[in-house]
Amino acid sequence: MKFLTLLSLVFSATAFADEPRQFTAKGLQQPAEILIDRWGIPHIYAGTHYDAFFVQGWNAARDRLWQIDLWRLRGLGRLSAVLGPDYVAQDRASRLFLYRGDMYREWLSYGSDAKEIATAFTAGINAYIDLLNSRPDLLPPEFELLNYKPQKWQADDVVRIRGHGLWRNAASEIKRARLACTGDLDASEYWRPLEPAWTTKIPDGLNPCDIPDDVLLDYELATAPVVFNDAKKAVLLSRAKSEDTSLGSNNWAVAPERTSTGRPILADDPHRGHAVPSLRYIAHLVAPDLNVIGAGEPALPGISIGHNERIAFGLTIFPIDQEDVYVYERSADGNSYRYGKQQEDVTDIHETIKVRGGKDVDVRLRFTRHGPIVAETDTQFYAVRAAWLDAGMAPYFGSVEYMRANNWREFLAALNRWGAPSENQVYADIDGNIGYKPAGLFPRRVGFDGLLPVPGDGRYEWDGYHDMDVLPVEYNPARGYTGSANSNNLPADYPISKYPLGFEWSAPWRYQRLWEVLADDDKHTLENSLALQRDYHSVLARQLVTAIPADDRQAAARMLREWDATLTPDSAPAALYNVWLHRHLRPALSSMLATKMSTIAISLDTRAILRVLDEEQTDAIVSVTLRNAWNETAALLGTSSDQWRWGDLHRMRFQHPLIHLADKKLRASMTYPDYARGGSSNTTNNTGFNPADFSVRSGASFRMVLDVGNWDAARMTNAPGQSGDPRSPFYGNLLEGWAVDSSFPMLYSRAAVEKNTLEIIRLRPE
Repeated sequence: MKFLTLLSLVFSATAFADEPRQFTAKGLQQPAEILIDRWGIPHIYAGTHYDAFFVQGWNAARDRLWQIDLWRLRGLGRLSAVLGPDYVAQDRASRLFLYRGDMYREWLSYGSDAKEIATAFTAGINAYIDLLNSRPDLLPPEFELLNYKPQKWQADDVVRIRGHGLWRNAASEIKRARLACTGDLDASEYWRPLEPAWTTKIPDGLNPCDIPDDVLLDYELATAPVVFNDAKKAVLLSRAKSEDTSLGSNNWAVAPERTSTGRPILADDPHRGHAVPSLRYIAHLVAPDLNVIGAGEPALPGISIGHNERIAFGLTIFPIDQEDVYVYERSADGNSYRYGKQQEDVTDIHETIKVRGGKDVDVRLRFTRHGPIVAETDTQFYAVRAAWLDAGMAPYFGSVEYMRANNWREFLAALNRWGAPSENQVYADIDGNIGYKPAGLFPRRVGFDGLLPVPGDGRYEWDGYHDMDVLPVEYNPARGYTGSANSNNLPADYPISKYPLGFEWSAPWRYQRLWEVLADDDKHTLENSLALQRDYHSVLARQLVTAIPADDRQAAARMLREWDATLTPDSAPAALYNVWLHRHLRPALSSMLATKMSTIAISLDTRAILRVLDEEQTDAIVSVTLRNAWNETAALLGTSSDQWRWGDLHRMRFQHPLIHLADKKLRASMTYPDYARGGSSNTTNNTGFNPADFSVRSGASFRMVLDVGNWDAARMTNAPGQSGDPRSPFYGNLLEGWAVDSSFPMLYSRAAVEKNTLEIIRLRPE
């Protein structure tokens, strides 16, 4: 209740004066206004199309300036200039993975006015930064804690930065190569099963034992978050992200004949690592030929998840394989590599990294024809070829086209411009249509499948990209609903041999739960969709408990047999189940398999756990691990099992990354209460956690459910709040509602917005 009390005090004391706040802004063409509703959502009304994006940038800086400034510093490789010498390695790595191609081609890839949109957006950010010269009180406190000032943006920054997407599968290629080195390539099926069924092999010319353990260090640094109290921890977080199959999303669309409203219902909840501030920012943009609301990333213009006046759209990750690791024969002088029958020169770019509190550092960035060199030995180079380094691949920026579509045909045309990250897109419109279409470019590999590193000598090349029309599509499917959850949803007859788009999917448990609920509901309501987003039932748990031997009479076995497989925060069986699965059963089965196959230790995929339980004699292991899990749960939660609660172990703790630098007063403003959570990464209400302490690390911070056409009935949530400024009443105002799985209105009509407006900001041209 701390935040509600703080919010009421701020509302009554200072935050919302009777008169609108007014500012001038250089670069704005016509007067504009921002109506901020009671939940902190900005509704932007602009006089011109591009002014809407200008004001979006200005407002993003108002609420999230430190977050987007840090995003820019990290992406451009300029952290050291602010944070000091500990970040030189991360800066160098980030520069390796910047887009360095032709900017004319880059801008045209997104549409005819993409550059105008990004130019207006960054001009708005810069106008807010200019405002701080006369209003230093508006500068977020993080800048004072780190003793620096925000810098101006260029439009190119929006699209050149690439390291913040959800990329794949360089890390799994290396792990698979390590298994191949020990002769255990077949064991990779237990770590990451391939779907559809596929058998890979070691490419000719590759010695998997030649690959160093730290070969992807630069790649990991380039895609890592910024960590303030331990720079090395960034690499660990990046590695954890590459192993985490809980990062994904759910989405679905239900046809009007299966809803209670007679209109389509569309829902979306993207799952990412929780952060302060939230990765997502909700905004509403209204201008001539534009009226769109929803969520996006605060450093990008436009809306990637939401709706306009006619259509609704939502995305989840569609795990196309957009990366390959190349291994080269290095020349003795280190300046070239063998390609075909010739030596090809390495391209070297020399840059200077400015370092706060130290000397500038000159760095050499090295590239082969395939991409950045991430490691080298005396005899070899290692490079990452990434589709997302090509033109038109800036993460999520492609949404500036599809958010303005008016129908299915225009939506599909816009998706043809979407490059990365690859996504499952669901669609619905006010005419009663629903649809599904994956989007993202995947390479046409010649003679290899992309599952292992390959020699870079010319035998394993990409022959461009496949056309988007080779990906599956659904439009008004007969079943009356469609959707996705990052697992394999390819049609059974999809020609995977002809179009090997990727084989590494999330486990099917969330997807199966979506399908069984949607199939059983012939009059779907908004509340049904909201309930499905907060659903804690585990299909995996339901199947796992059937492996408990029938003659096992111990208390742990009885508790799980009688359980309904729903992981509510107050559930005792859910606590026991998660201690059993993650700390006892999975490690025991992994050890058994490693001994049997003489392989290196691997963490079993949940699909593989069920496979091992089905194929091997495991009754003794199940019973012993259950007994041990009961004892550990008692040690964690007390000896009275009727007092066990999953939520006492499984808690969400949002924490500001600079709280360790704050004084007592600011620390109090930065601090969030923690909350008990239900679920796991395998429930539709995704609450991925670290088994070391069961703390929640990932899940849906933003959720949206739309009654398509009756737009003011829409519901949504975001966490912990819209603002990243600890002094703002919107810093944590949404957290308590999010933690108890409630929602608030997604207001769209001007009348509904005005009825709930708490503050007005008016901007006029300078």
